[in-house]
Amino acid sequence: MDYIISCCSTADLTAEHFKKRDISYICFHFNVDGKDYPDDLGISYPFKDFYSDMAKGAVTRTSQVSVGEYVDYFESFLKQGKDVLHLTLSSGISGTLNSATIARDQLRDKYPDRKLYVVDSLAASAGYGLLMNRLADLRDGGMSIDELYEWVIAHRLECQHWFFVTDLKYLVRGGRVSKAAGAIGNVLNICPLMNVDYQGKLIVRSKIRGFSAVMKAQVAKMEELAEGGLDYSGDCYISCSDCYDKAGAVRDLIESKFHNLKGKVEIVSIGTTIGSHTGPGTVALFFWGKKRID
Repeated sequence: MDYIISCCSTADLTAEHFKKRDISYICFHFNVDGKDYPDDLGISYPFKDFYSDMAKGAVTRTSQVSVGEYVDYFESFLKQGKDVLHLTLSSGISGTLNSATIARDQLRDKYPDRKLYVVDSLAASAGYGLLMNRLADLRDGGMSIDELYEWVIAHRLECQHWFFVTDLKYLVRGGRVSKAAGAIGNVLNICPLMNVDYQGKLIVRSKIRGFSAVMKAQVAKMEELAEGGLDYSGDCYISCSDCYDKAGAVRDLIESKFHNLKGKVEIVSIGTTIGSHTGPGTVALFFWGKKRID
């Protein structure tokens, strides 16, 4: 094709997957105990080591892509005569949309004949990856960049995100849960069930006691909201932060209920940017469904 589809590394699929689907990406950054790393899908800092270090008390911080990095990245395609459709991590989670938009505006005069679309995905982690995968399908089916831009604006809110955490201390650290509520919640084994709302923000929807109950509630949301309900025939992704046993239990429950899935449920790691804020023990479920309206 004569255009590039692109995202941030926070779409949390594997480097192999992005290469296979011809999806370009630019890396966020993170810091562990004062040392900087690129969020390059676990290549520089394996996910298992990252989450193990977090569990041992390592202090993690993240930083988004700078304007200058976006300029260099976009220009590498534009100077080849390629148009670009770039989706950013949700503006409800990160300010990276602003940086990408500034970079786009700086390049317009230099490349007046090229198209450079910057779109707020309103998505995160493998939900963002699920959206990119659909764009790759539509591109491969022959959609032009203009058609694909219009499609993603119309359909991005149909990508459902439902996830839970099993250790509240990381939400406390990020200010999403108060220290008092976090201490009580951990004693009572509370696992918040959350989703990404229509503004792309992380919202706590219910507080559920115990893994078994929150897993069932998560899958019940898929029954309620997926395209076609139990007849859902699309892709389904699960991302987790070093808790493959829990992710596998969710996958098994889904596959026992949804018999028309497009292949098997795919489990991937939550990347270092998102994982720095959710911590180990997080399981996220992504599928296509009803449009997010609240």
